[in-house]
Amino acid sequence: MDFNEQGIKAIQEKRYEDAVKAFTQAIEEEPNNTVGYINFGNLLASMDETERAERFFQKAITLDEKAATAYYGLANLYYNSERFMEAAKLYEIAIRLGIEGEDAFYMLGKSFERAGETKLALPYLQRAAELAPEDVQVRLAYGILLCSLEMFDVAQKELQYVIDQDWNNADAHYNLGVLFAVSTERTEDALYHLKQAFTLQPEFEQARYIHDMIAMKQQ
Repeated sequence: MDFNEQGIKAIQEKRYEDAVKAFTQAIEEEPNNTVGYINFGNLLASMDETERAERFFQKAITLDEKAATAYYGLANLYYNSERFMEAAKLYEIAIRLGIEGEDAFYMLGKSFERAGETKLALPYLQRAAELAPEDVQVRLAYGILLCSLEMFDVAQKELQYVIDQDWNNADAHYNLGVLFAVSTERTEDALYHLKQAFTLQPEFEQARYIHDMIAMKQQ
């Protein structure tokens, strides 16, 4: 077992000081190998040591400009620091360099969405939903984005799927309720789903407020 493997095992066992030592030894033994820097960067990021983590990812990219996981790790760091457009650019590079799976497309889409670029986010969240059709979180995010773009017919199918799979998902009920309220005349359905949202999650004040506002208009 090499030092990087020892470090990863230490993380899995929550022995973080041992992980630091192992990754340090990995870098000292192979200073031109990006793996040690990337592993150390991921560890530091998990410990909220953002500035140090950033330096390790950047060092890996300096050593190998095609190190996809370094771009991905740095993108995650920027996303968590609310540097969304910077994150999006790095996720794009990581995907182009070979990072696969729904997570990369999901995070790229969410980066654009959080940056206010909802139209740019659409194809990436759609792709994530295609790659992970049973992932409730992905399908919910895609449905909410569709609502924001007023693509209500497709959004309704996505949100209904989430509710069918996870009846206790208050966010899905809320967004479906709002969808019925703003895009249809199905007022009773809107009230039903909004009520479900704040019943499941009593602190969901926005759901309660919209529900009560619609109910008052009916009187």
